[in-house]
Amino acid sequence: MSFPQGPRLVLAAFGAATLLGGCTQIRGHQGYLVDETLISAIQPGVDNKESVVGTLGRPSFVGQFDEQERDWYYVSRNTRQYAFRSPRPTAQTVLHVRFDAAGNVERVERTGLDLAANIRPTSDETPTLGRNRSLFEELFGNIGAVGQAGRRGQTADNPQ
Repeated sequence: MSFPQGPRLVLAAFGAATLLGGCTQIRGHQGYLVDETLISAIQPGVDNKESVVGTLGRPSFVGQFDEQERDWYYVSRNTRQYAFRSPRPTAQTVLHVRFDAAGNVERVERTGLDLAANIRPTSDETPTLGRNRSLFEELFGNIGAVGQAGRRGQTADNPQ
């Protein structure tokens, strides 16, 4: 069965478009939307927590090691990815706003993609303390050991 020239051309164009569609670049954004004007409006010694929330909004996260929540972080990241590959960062901004004990802005620091670390998990095993026991030793190893004297600080003279 032969097709006329027109439908063959349409079918070939549709097939090529489908194949090339997998090669398109996907761009993404995660986190805070950076506005340079708003960020430059935050001034140390002038602003406080209320004015920062009014200008920038709530932070992406707050420092975990201070009960007074003196460190606020605004995180923004742009990524790109092709088809089925993992997304790769193209730009990143971390805005760190530090407050003093009274709640006034002490300093504003900004870092970029230069401090981002790419962490790749490994399939190697993590060494642990203890014995390597087989499945049967794990399942049946405690049979007969429960309630015996001499285990876990117990002695025949001093049962606990």
